[in-house]
Amino acid sequence: MGNESDTRRFLFVLGSARMGGNTELLTRHAATLLPASAQQQWLRLIELPLAPFEDRRHSTGVYAAPSGNEEILFDATLGATDIVIASPLYWYSMSASTKLYLDYWSGWMRVPDTEFRNRMADKTLWVVSAVSDEDITQMSRPLVDTLKFTAEYLKMTWGGALLGFGNRPKDILSDARALAAAETFFLQRNGDKTKEDINP
Repeated sequence: MGNESDTRRFLFVLGSARMGGNTELLTRHAATLLPASAQQQWLRLIELPLAPFEDRRHSTGVYAAPSGNEEILFDATLGATDIVIASPLYWYSMSASTKLYLDYWSGWMRVPDTEFRNRMADKTLWVVSAVSDEDITQMSRPLVDTLKFTAEYLKMTWGGALLGFGNRPKDILSDARALAAAETFFLQRNGDKTKEDINP
């Protein structure tokens, strides 16, 4: 029996502007293959709206403890071992709600007594995205690089990118290659993966 400290706790951050889209379908398909011991928490950003982020680094430099929807996201982020950003490709990058969520990380690093940055270093960051262009790898590069650089900056483990084709609703269910890649995407432990960074 595994130690409780070894339990993987996945936070799935759904960043689509609609429910049940191709990105979410691909993410949920991948998640069904996780072992029963892995905990899963699913949060939909459009159901947890955040105020516009205010950058105070060069003014007061003070960030209050999170409250409301921000606190829900903050606690879930720190409580996870694995953070999965599930965002469709919007204008060659992530959705607006996903970008706003990441902007809040800048403030959380400066909330007193949370050690947010140090605690993020123990986690793995993943991305799942549906792309409406047939050149999936090239078109998704800005999105993938943004999150990969974020992982590097916070000294997180980079889990990789799971990408599939989706233009109209449920297109992803016809992308056999993406569905097959999803079946092994989350299964390997942090730092043990031998797959490519991107699974188109």
